[in-house]
Amino acid sequence: PHMVIGMPALSPTMNQGNITKWRKQEGDKIEVGDVICEIETDKATLEFETLEEGYLAKILVPEGSKDVQVGQPIYVTVEESDDIEKIPADTSFGGDHKEDESSGSAAQTVEVDAAEQSPVMSRISPAAKMLIKEHGLNASLLKASGPRGTLLKGDVLAALKSGTALSSAKEKTAPAAPSPQPARDSQVHSQTTSPKSGTFEDITNTQIRKVIAKRLLESKQTTPHLYLSKDVILDPLLAFRNELKEQHGVKVSVNDIVIKAVALALRNVPEANAYWDNLKEEAQKCDSVDISIAVATEKGLMTPIIRNADQKTISAISSEVKQLAEKARAGKLAPNEFQGGTFSISNLGMYPVDHFCAIINPPQAGILAVGRGNKVVEPVMDNDGTEKAAVVTKMMLTLSADHRIFDGQVGGIDRLSKFFTELALNFSDIRRLLL
Repeated sequence: PHMVIGMPALSPTMNQGNITKWRKQEGDKIEVGDVICEIETDKATLEFETLEEGYLAKILVPEGSKDVQVGQPIYVTVEESDDIEKIPADTSFGGDHKEDESSGSAAQTVEVDAAEQSPVMSRISPAAKMLIKEHGLNASLLKASGPRGTLLKGDVLAALKSGTALSSAKEKTAPAAPSPQPARDSQVHSQTTSPKSGTFEDITNTQIRKVIAKRLLESKQTTPHLYLSKDVILDPLLAFRNELKEQHGVKVSVNDIVIKAVALALRNVPEANAYWDNLKEEAQKCDSVDISIAVATEKGLMTPIIRNADQKTISAISSEVKQLAEKARAGKLAPNEFQGGTFSISNLGMYPVDHFCAIINPPQAGILAVGRGNKVVEPVMDNDGTEKAAVVTKMMLTLSADHRIFDGQVGGIDRLSKFFTELALNFSDIRRLLL
């Protein structure tokens, strides 16, 4: 008796991952909650914890393996230590597709025996149950990738995205890995053996960068972007920041105050704090204001989330931003720390960038691009009512909005204008952030 564990879907958008490190070795005793290995997903490097106890009998995918498909067998467990020796050393459990016909048949027989011992889908996670009930899906048509046939939230989301949730049971029983694998292997082989001219260098992409590239392309292709720009006066914000530092010993960044200003504007204009529901084909307002902030890391751009940012103080936001940014750069963000934001901010004010347009992070309704502050001379009204030249600091804000939510009609533009007006007031009258 044994159990074959496949590559888990550790994020809703994950379809493949890299095995970065095995924490347990063959023969080790494992308990519920033990970390078996570290997996690099499309978002971060996460620890994979076991849901069962027993012994690690065989590692099917070695450390350092890349592009391992979700569901592909990665290790085998047994209940008793004496059973480890009964696992044939040359059995691949479907992990090696280059085996001969006889060993392939043996592997298939072992997989069938394992399937007979446990049902195809013996468990459904609570999050998966909610999604199935919400969208009225047939659970028997969904493919489970979790341990012991557990149906995970990521399985349901993947099925909804691909449209297989309502397809025939034929897709459910079709093998996920064997058919495309030989073609991919031959493609990789041909690429490796092809002569190189020496005029270029291949740059290996991380799982995170691959997913970023895919999601950005999908966003531009499927989300109609509407762009609006506005200058805001930055001097009151800078004066407020200096006051916090000099009088109260509180050191915050311009970005921390921008997050608070945007969060309050979204709270006052809830229509802008929404997302597009592809299934219902309508906009859905979000109950909370959760701000995703773009953080550049060596592996790619991460977007950790400040939850309920409108309810937090600026100092609390500042502290949370520092912690999340540090975890993002170390690749230690938990899934709940980067999934589910309602609005994004991308700030390049620390670089010599005056103005740029950011790409929406679906299914959010918008993302705000923040440029650097520049000193300009413009006429201002004096106390006696006369105009005079003065030096002010201006910063350009550019909103990329989902045109389906803000449909370009008068009502949609009015809502965007109202959001920008609220945001500009938060910058001009900084005391509004303290209310």
